[in-house]
Amino acid sequence: MTATAKPQTLAQKLIARASNRPAVAPGEIVTCKVDLAMMHDSGGPRRVKPMLEKLGAKVWDPAKVVVITDHYLPAYDDESRRIIHIARHWAADAGVQNFYDGQGICHVVLPERGHLRPGMFAVGGDSHSPTGGAFAAYMFGVGATEMLGVLVTGEIWLKVPHTILMDFDGALQAGVSAKDVMLFLIGRFGLDGGQYQAVEYRGPAIRELPMQERMTLCNMTAELGGQTGLIASDEITNEFLKLKNTEAWEGDHDAPVLAHHRFDAAGLAPQVAAPHSPANSKAVDEFGDVNPTLAYIGACTGAKLADLRMAASVLKGRKSRMRLLVAPASLRDQKTAEDEGTLQILLDAGAELLPNACGICAGYGEHLLPENMVAISTTARNFKGRMGAASSQVYLASPYTVAATAVAGRVCDPREFFQ
Repeated sequence: MTATAKPQTLAQKLIARASNRPAVAPGEIVTCKVDLAMMHDSGGPRRVKPMLEKLGAKVWDPAKVVVITDHYLPAYDDESRRIIHIARHWAADAGVQNFYDGQGICHVVLPERGHLRPGMFAVGGDSHSPTGGAFAAYMFGVGATEMLGVLVTGEIWLKVPHTILMDFDGALQAGVSAKDVMLFLIGRFGLDGGQYQAVEYRGPAIRELPMQERMTLCNMTAELGGQTGLIASDEITNEFLKLKNTEAWEGDHDAPVLAHHRFDAAGLAPQVAAPHSPANSKAVDEFGDVNPTLAYIGACTGAKLADLRMAASVLKGRKSRMRLLVAPASLRDQKTAEDEGTLQILLDAGAELLPNACGICAGYGEHLLPENMVAISTTARNFKGRMGAASSQVYLASPYTVAATAVAGRVCDPREFFQ
């Protein structure tokens, strides 16, 4: 079946542009030109360098490649130092000027440094690459072999996905965030609810979200099982990216979709996911008997500037009753948080400041969870053993809920602090 002039979803429009076609239809296989390829130290140069050398191939366009170190920092043993060394030297040898060393987590640094804009088609060497969809860019994660093909040819084939619409009417309550929206959706539809299609988030509640909250939605489309998450661009997008007079990228209102789900944002309670899956999500009031001993505010989906501000709004003037670790997602966000006083609020509450890196979310570093520890975390995943000992128990929640729990000494509804 070939595409016709039928109404197109946002995903179809983005893919049509990348494949140089007027329109595409779900199920078609097309070849897309890649506007940007992002890699980090873990899945990037150390994987693709030997394959490129074996082929005797060069990078098709170094200006369209971004390399960011974030997984193996701070390097503290020979293996991590070797991995970081490879990333640094390969970027220089390949002529990649867009190299960000120790500046923060890739999914946050990439848009922060102006590498994403509406209408783009991008790939990333990490499963949370759908974060780029918050900017109305089609972005998804690929493995090292697919990335090799992109680096050599500048192209990738794609089966045009169907779109699943997640529509949120009304407005979120104070103390409820995008993380709660995603945990609710994952709890409702499961880890394969996205069916490896394009999941688009719409509705008044979504339009009101600031960019970094939109990033959280699209980021955790990975846990929902979608190929990418998308949000149409608007003035909030343009303001974040400092763009002017930019055409809005949005789908046609009457474009056919695979499924359309509508929810009342005002009725959404804060969510918590029990071990060992984000799909074990329920309303926060079902976890009142859980008493963590560690609160962790970190990761690409839980320690951006917006996330730090959420936590600070609860922690201001209060003390944590448990160990509280904070790993800001980027150096720039940490600097802004410091300048505006947000970081000091967290420190005054007893927070220990960790480096701007993936850290224990990626199962790396000196703060991995010990045996039998119970933790509450802003990370995207709580799979068994991912953040440390297999016997540890990790509960997922928003920065609001993690901060409220730290203050209360038990899993706590953050709305209690906004009454």
